[in-house]
Amino acid sequence: MKLKRQDDPKAEVAMTPLIDCVFLLLVFFMVSTTFNKQEADISFALPGTAEQSDSVEIPDEQIIQITAGGNVFLNDLEYDRPNDPDMPELVKTLILFRQTAEANKVPAMITIAPEDDVKHQRVVDVLNACTAAKIVNVTFAVDDEDS
Repeated sequence: MKLKRQDDPKAEVAMTPLIDCVFLLLVFFMVSTTFNKQEADISFALPGTAEQSDSVEIPDEQIIQITAGGNVFLNDLEYDRPNDPDMPELVKTLILFRQTAEANKVPAMITIAPEDDVKHQRVVDVLNACTAAKIVNVTFAVDDEDS
């Protein structure tokens, strides 16, 4: 004799009350939330460069001397080590010089005066430092004794 098995009734979950609860929670949190001002909406003034009406006397040009050993001097002050190709101290000083020249509305000019037996790579390092400082008026000093 064959017995028939009765199928177990499947348990069902009513979705309608669950959806109603989710929407009620959503409305509750939307209503109870306080909106803060974004940082961009708060008005404040940051310190910056002030335009000057009278120009301050600064040198028209800065002279960068490069010795045969790779030492770099800006107006007789030595910057960075001879084996440092990035030259962060020189770049920082040149940026300040450019910003001061722009504030005084004068062009920032640099003259590079390398010794005769300087490696070309060191001159390129100084030119890269001028480029990093965004100085475009760069010239080379010429020795008058050769001409």
